[in-house]
Order: sequence, then structure tokens, then C-alpha cells
Amino acid sequence: MRPDSHLPRALRGLRIPAVAAPMFIVSVPDLVIAQCKAGIIGSFPALNAREAAGEPPMLEVWLRRITEALDAHNQAHPDHPAAPFAVNQIVHRSNTRLERDIEICARWKVPVWITSLGARVEVNEAAHSCGGIALHDIINNRFARKAIDKGADGLIAVSAGAGGHAGPQNPFALITEIRSWFDGPLLLSGAIATGQAILAAQVAGADLGYIGSPFIATEEANAVPEYKQMIVEGGAEDIVTSSLFTGVSGNYLKPSIARAGMDPETLPGAEVSSMSFSEGSSKPKAWKEIWGSGQGIGAVEAVTPAAMLIDRLVREYDAALDGVTRVAEGRS
Repeated sequence: MRPDSHLPRALRGLRIPAVAAPMFIVSVPDLVIAQCKAGIIGSFPALNAREAAGEPPMLEVWLRRITEALDAHNQAHPDHPAAPFAVNQIVHRSNTRLERDIEICARWKVPVWITSLGARVEVNEAAHSCGGIALHDIINNRFARKAIDKGADGLIAVSAGAGGHAGPQNPFALITEIRSWFDGPLLLSGAIATGQAILAAQVAGADLGYIGSPFIATEEANAVPEYKQMIVEGGAEDIVTSSLFTGVSGNYLKPSIARAGMDPETLPGAEVSSMSFSEGSSKPKAWKEIWGSGQGIGAVEAVTPAAMLIDRLVREYDAALDGVTRVAEGRS
């Protein structure tokens, strides 16, 4: 484990070393504000902020709301300021909003930019132009090198067991390969659902944990009650990996697939070329009906406010750290 003094300012001084992952549909301003107030970095995908034709950009509305809410919190609680927030940009050729959304985020000086499905120099430059940092999610060492070569400040290692577009590799193998050449900010994604898992990620060589699925079962999440309850009742055996729904391998809840009239055990695959994030795409409908999740949901026992979930993670992290310290002292 390393102290956080080497990290960019936006990633330092968090209540626990954790970033809430941006989740399609699920992550909205209410959830982001609650996460940041509770001491971890909250995030949302820019594409979640949808507007009807002719309306002003909803992304601008969301950024104003989040910024003003966190500023008000910081003025009222100067000794316990909120953590920064992050916006996820889908850097895929089908995202026709990308250029517009980059301009809006730069104007609002978004402190942390998370890029997915493509690394592009101009996106990283836009983040840097407003004083932000760029973190790029990757599923293997080759993509990690490309991201850093194109100007990303840090990496999110998406390993096996993560929700959404999960990678296939064991987290220990992935972190070891990246750390052989990269000493910058490194986050680990993949069944990070407890404080113990956050600490384990650090011990393995990451700087922070990257947490998604547990936040689906929070009061602030934009998920239907059935989805939240499925997270509470589910475990690792209830997750299936498939490329059918987006063209890229992802992890989903088996019961939601069955509810949609399909057999989760015999799903066909789909080509990467079928992925689309353009306006009017039919893909969001699939995500509304087929619910993504990582393998760590066995740790989720109830639907709670996001702050209560973070309180649990803090208690678990502190207890695990005390245990590791006692073991180290016993060996010295």
C-alpha cells in the first residue's frame, strides 16, 4: 500500500479510497451528490443526461445542479467538504454527442473525467484544459499502454467479475502487468463491494477501489424497485456474461434475462459492430429490461441510502486495515 500523496489532488483525501462507477441509466444527480457528500467520488455517464429535441442540453442542467449542491454543502460543512465528482464520456464512434458533451464538461470544469470504449487524445486534452484529470477504463495491459500513450492520467482496471462491460482477466494478473511499467493512479474494478475488497485492491497494487453494483440498491439510484431487490437477493451465481445486448462482453442478472423471455444459459453472441450509443438507439431499451450487475452483490443485504452504504464500507475498511496492521506488527 502507498500513501495517497502521489495522487492528483482530486483523488486525495477521500473518506475511503473509492470511486463510485458511472452506471448507465442508474447514476443520476441525486446519487452523485449523495456519494460525494458521503466522502467518495461520485460519477455519472454524460449520456444519462438525455433531452428531447429542441430542449437545452440536460448535461448542462445536471452539472449546474451537482456543482451548486456540492458548493452549498462545502460552505455549510467546511471541515467535511464533499469529494469531487466525475463524468464518464463514452468515446465510441457512434456517440454523436461526444464533441458537444466534451465542450460542456470543459466549460463546467469537471474535476474528474472517466473515458470508456476508446482512448482519444483530444478528450484528455479537454480534461486538462479545465484543470481536470482523465482516467481511462481498460480490460488488459495492451489497452492500458495505449491509454497512457494518448494522454490519460490514470487507469481503471476492469477485471473479471465487474458489472457492465467487464474484462476477462483476474485482477491480480491485470494489476501486476500494469504496475510493471505504470506508477500512476490505478483503480480496480471487479466485485468491489466491501471495505475489505477496497483494502485488498490497495494491497494488490491499486490506489483506489471502483464500486458500481452495490449502489444500484440505494434509494437515490435511478433503478426500478424490482431491479434493486434483485441486487439484494442475488449473488455471484446469479450473474451471466454475454455480448448479446451491446456487442461487448458484459455481466447481467440472470433473473432479468429470464423475465425478458430468454434462457440465460443459451444466449447467442453479438458482434462488436452492433454496439451503438447514437441518439435514438434501441440499446437503452435493452438496458432497461436486461439489468447489469457485477459478481459482488452477495454483500448487499438491503436497499439503503447511499450514505449508509458508504458508512458500511468505511467501517469494514477501517476494521480490515486494523487487522492487517496487527498482522504486520506480529511479523515485525
